[in-house]
Amino acid sequence: MPMFPTQRQAEIMRVVRAQQTCTITALAQLFDVSDETIRRTIKPMISDGLLVKVHGGIMLPDHIDEPPFQRRMLESREGKQVIAARIVEMIEDGDSLILDSGTTCVHIAQALCARSRLTVVTNSAEIARTLAPRNENRVFMTGGELRPDDSSAFGENVLTFMRQFHVRYAIVSVTAIDDHGHFMDSLPWDAAFAQAAFAQAEQRVVAADHAKFGHSALVRAFSPEEVDLLVTDQAVPPEPAKALTSAGLKVMVGASRRSQESATPA
Repeated sequence: MPMFPTQRQAEIMRVVRAQQTCTITALAQLFDVSDETIRRTIKPMISDGLLVKVHGGIMLPDHIDEPPFQRRMLESREGKQVIAARIVEMIEDGDSLILDSGTTCVHIAQALCARSRLTVVTNSAEIARTLAPRNENRVFMTGGELRPDDSSAFGENVLTFMRQFHVRYAIVSVTAIDDHGHFMDSLPWDAAFAQAAFAQAEQRVVAADHAKFGHSALVRAFSPEEVDLLVTDQAVPPEPAKALTSAGLKVMVGASRRSQESATPA
């Protein structure tokens, strides 16, 4: 039986109350309609203040007061989880890696709970807390001043500490990737961490969801020639794709479990 808009709105409110936040894609799959139908349905609800729009989804108004880091954890959550699942496929038990403090890397750390005996270097208290107690992992937390937003360390002490390690993978996130394929960060210390991490690694990996493409930010962290692998959740748009291909950068596109299942022959 078709569902009237008011019925769908009521169901959407029920789902959001239960899950705290929902992506447009997840709601479209739940109700078996298009993303555009969901956007039309929630538009008056946003106008009336019943819901708040965040990047890629919606949440209840009372959750907008959460700290910025927690809000960023919710933004593009499905895409970040797709990236995390793809990266975990690369990582083997006993591997060594550096992870930065971005929300994408926090999702990666959560997925890495499926691995054991990892050696992890990070400036993120959240990542250290997630991985240190598990599966015989060894976690090295950098020193330095802690940022109040995300409890990550920054400063020259962080970079000095990292230089003593040699790891198989350095996995970092970025704020933006412009149409020329340049990887950008909004804070100088985040760019400095990424550069220092890459200097200590055999494989230099950037994890970035589709929302990062076609934008710029304050600081250029590195050029595409300085990256070995980009892991993302959707196909790269044409302009940055051309630049990345020209630089010889390998791109790995993850797929959601639903997409993988639908692509599997019956």
